[in-house]
Amino acid sequence: MFKRFFGALMENGNAREPGTGEDGRPLASGGSPVRTIVWLALFTALFIVLERFLSINVWNMRIGFAFIALAMAGMLYGPLAAGLVGAAGDILGMLLFPTGPYFPGFTLNAFLTGAVFGLFLYKGMTVKRMIGAVAVNQLILSLFVQTLWISMTYGAPYIGLLPVRLTQCLVMIPVQLMSLYLIGRPLANAMRRLHMNTL
Repeated sequence: MFKRFFGALMENGNAREPGTGEDGRPLASGGSPVRTIVWLALFTALFIVLERFLSINVWNMRIGFAFIALAMAGMLYGPLAAGLVGAAGDILGMLLFPTGPYFPGFTLNAFLTGAVFGLFLYKGMTVKRMIGAVAVNQLILSLFVQTLWISMTYGAPYIGLLPVRLTQCLVMIPVQLMSLYLIGRPLANAMRRLHMNTL
């Protein structure tokens, strides 16, 4: 399995679009439900690790790479599956490794973030689709919606939070775009090939 995975990773230049199978259909249209559940569980675990242990977390800002797990799930299995990965990862991460008070709005945002990645990237990971996904997630969900949840949770003034949140978004937009292009595309190609070889 690992040999096929790394072999596919090295051959990503000849691979088809991430998220599509040999016949051009999205990966989620084929494969067994058990295999799908296993992959989504792995993405959920990856999301938790990246968010809880490999991110810079303060009460009003988070800079990290948990989005990679959501983008991968969205590319391979679509918006609903990626949204569920985000929601499950947020709830389990809070239960296992709490970093502050739980608020359901954060879970909703995690679901919507995954769903947006799925909506944009499920049928192809082009530069335009990557820009669209990152723009919606950062400039709408993170800057305005997530800021509202932070304001409600901690009682901080919404307008006063926006400058700090905007700074985070301006940092994360290029980070996410470069990560998706340099890491996400080859990794998605490798996983797609592994997925097809194990059908």
